[in-house]
Amino acid sequence: MPFSLSAFFTRYRRWGWPLLLGVVGPWGIFLKASSELQEGEGFYGDVAALRWVHAHATPALDTLNLLLSRLGGPLPMVGVTIGILGALWWRGRHRAAWFFGAATVGAAALNLLAKWILGRPRPAFWVSLAPEASSSFPSGHAMGSAALALALGVLLARWRGRWLAWVVGGLFAVSVGFSRVYLGVHYPSDVLAGWLATIGWVTSVYLVLRPHRPE
Repeated sequence: MPFSLSAFFTRYRRWGWPLLLGVVGPWGIFLKASSELQEGEGFYGDVAALRWVHAHATPALDTLNLLLSRLGGPLPMVGVTIGILGALWWRGRHRAAWFFGAATVGAAALNLLAKWILGRPRPAFWVSLAPEASSSFPSGHAMGSAALALALGVLLARWRGRWLAWVVGGLFAVSVGFSRVYLGVHYPSDVLAGWLATIGWVTSVYLVLRPHRPE
């Protein structure tokens, strides 16, 4: 019997759209961007956007974006992740803890692997206030903050104040990602790719572990 996309979505409509929008789409775009980098191609508008942001820098914005970048850095993210994992495990929410750990720690591991494989040099158009030496693509700060926000959003999906959690988490992830572009240590495409990879990863983990199922 030939495969029918419409029949697939009719039979598995509960999973079809999450798979397409949360897994296939983000991973497809991320892998396409990665392949173009491996072929030595850049991305249209990357440098122009970077220079435009830098042209509007001010001392106050310098201070704000340095703070945001530090908040989204490895040490704060590790501390928050350990704290949330401990709280979930202590409350007996073991399935949720496994999901949260796989979502956040897995995103960090994926980031390191992608950086090692692709090895994109950092932008170097001016002296950054927070220089970095590792590879540029994808942004680790963007992936870490987005994984934390998205995983928490999933766990709080049945909470009455879930929209507040989603808004605060989304603003945090976007602000951290923007701070890396503002500081000149990432191209915009590094940040966008980090968000896409995180969406694909966290959605995949969610579909496998199903954190809201009874323990």
